[in-house]
Amino acid sequence: MPLKAKTKNISIVLYKPKYAGNIGSVARAAKNMGITGIVVVGSKEFDREEMEQRSTHLAADVLDRIVYEPSIEEALGGFNYIVGTTARLGRARGPFVTPRAAAQNVASLSQNNKIALLFGPEDTGLANEQLRLCHSVVTIPTSREFTSLNLSQAAMILCYEIFVALPSAAGAAEVSPKLALSSETEGMYRQIKDLLSEIGFLNPENPEYWMLDLRRFFARSGLLSREVKIIRGICRQIEWYARHKRT
Repeated sequence: MPLKAKTKNISIVLYKPKYAGNIGSVARAAKNMGITGIVVVGSKEFDREEMEQRSTHLAADVLDRIVYEPSIEEALGGFNYIVGTTARLGRARGPFVTPRAAAQNVASLSQNNKIALLFGPEDTGLANEQLRLCHSVVTIPTSREFTSLNLSQAAMILCYEIFVALPSAAGAAEVSPKLALSSETEGMYRQIKDLLSEIGFLNPENPEYWMLDLRRFFARSGLLSREVKIIRGICRQIEWYARHKRT
């Protein structure tokens, strides 16, 4: 099975990038590793000539296919599995995996699922608000003396690890499950949060913090669309019962 058939399900999502040249550099890195899908969240007012200077003419087709989305929820809604990236650590941002570990998982899941590799702005990276949308979070080990990587370097490292891992995952199509879409699971999380808030389980001052462990649990489980519908049905029934019990 050619690599193109495997990488067609993998896209790079750039959340509010600041510089056209960096988009071009990412396009070149992605094309080198057989990945041609790029989604840009935010403004589409980027200088095409500057992007082309950094991508070279060989990746011009990748630039032509860039999809621009106004919000991160819309950008990620059609993906089944999302890998976030960060250099900043902390309990509320992990748990973290290495690019190599993430690549093994992505290589297998990409046989039957659409995968997003999510990168944040060049100056701040992804905030907790964006990382909570991810199924796993990658951090790239570096020396203590120099921990900074630019956007295209980080993209190249992750894409390379996936490229190397893909051939060994060629037979995974039969066993890799088709996961629920991000739009489906996010709808489920909103419903769970509203229900738990209504029955007084969540701390109203910081409900997302208390939802984080539930998100991690379900992300490890790898929910299917049918399972999401079952959980949402259970939530509706609990909500109905709680309201009628009070009357």
